[in-house]
Amino acid sequence: MYPAPPAPAGRTEKRALASLIISTVALLLAMVVFLLGVIALLTGLGELLNFLALGLLAMILGPVAYFLGRSAVSRIAASPQTLGGRSTAVAGWVMGAVGTAAGAIVFLIWFVLVLVAVFGPPPS
Repeated sequence: MYPAPPAPAGRTEKRALASLIISTVALLLAMVVFLLGVIALLTGLGELLNFLALGLLAMILGPVAYFLGRSAVSRIAASPQTLGGRSTAVAGWVMGAVGTAAGAIVFLIWFVLVLVAVFGPPPS
């Protein structure tokens, strides 16, 4: 005989959903900032400081999503019968880490480009 299936968990942990939403916003923001920066460089618009601030925002939202996801996973593990959404929390946690990395990379790229634009290329 097979064991009875586990009872479905009650409700999804709210921190898991918040983590997933915030991490998605961070990833989308990092991608949009990168694409807008490339377009600005190709067309010569030069509004690099705006993209620098948006990359910084993506870098801030990533850790928020990461810690919300970690918190949701631990709360779900503490009460497995009443709270659900572990996979959502893990997805938000992982995407938060990726969003942090993407935001940091975009921020560093634009920071270096702004420094080169302001101070010129480094001496050789």
